[in-house]
Amino acid sequence: MNREVVKKVTGFRTKDGAGVSLVRVLGHETTDTYDPILMLDSFDSTDPDDYTAGFPMHPHRGIETISYVYRGNMVHKDSLGNEDQISDGEVQWMTAGSGIMHEEVLPASERMLGVQLWLNLPKKDKMVRPEYHAIKNKDIEEIKIDGGYLRLLAGNYKDHKGHVGKYLPLDYYDIHIEPGKEVSIDTADNKSVTVFTLIGDVEIENKVVEEKTSAKLGEGNKVVIKNHGQEEALVLFLSSEQLNEPIAWGGPIVMNTRRELEQAFADLQNGNFIKDKLIFDRGE
Repeated sequence: MNREVVKKVTGFRTKDGAGVSLVRVLGHETTDTYDPILMLDSFDSTDPDDYTAGFPMHPHRGIETISYVYRGNMVHKDSLGNEDQISDGEVQWMTAGSGIMHEEVLPASERMLGVQLWLNLPKKDKMVRPEYHAIKNKDIEEIKIDGGYLRLLAGNYKDHKGHVGKYLPLDYYDIHIEPGKEVSIDTADNKSVTVFTLIGDVEIENKVVEEKTSAKLGEGNKVVIKNHGQEEALVLFLSSEQLNEPIAWGGPIVMNTRRELEQAFADLQNGNFIKDKLIFDRGE
């Protein structure tokens, strides 16, 4: 059975960090529908003034942040002195777990185009040891499929294996669809599946999904995505297990109860926020 679009959310332009202009697509109001994806922000600008202010040092707890820079550069720095940069086509996967302070610097480039999503951590893993992993181009397999090709950013695609998250495995594909063509992706029946149109409009079961739009798909074992446009479309595909757990969200921290959230902010105030030494992996 083909999956159909059950919900669409088109992003709106806003500012975050030190004044970074971005398109916010998913957030507080969409957590139930898009579980386990908490937030999805998209960046798309040819004006460095829109983004070079970056995201100064700030805390996270209880989530994983996954940044895909399709065009441009992003530099990660954290409270323990680690530093790494990803460029065109690469991914940063940070497990905040029990707590980390980090910043993201966005150097000027010809075009800044990409997505950051927040993936919720299961209740039992909220306080795991923080980790950082860079998924470089050499680790990302490009797979030819009918109608285009697929970049395996994380997880599995058929017999192909990419980076696998430790706590809530995520299949994350960058799917390129040729003009006038369609692609078909098999999906597990029990997974929550979301697509995001980074470039171009597409059609899924007779419903148009406009550019910079997130679409939650219903049940099924396959999704067919059509590109009726005259240019290549780029669609991000996300598949994971739903958590169906309570969410207590305050700024950059996401826990399960209000008490846990209050404790996190108390830890910030009293200097007990950082619990464990960071495990750092540049993906080299």
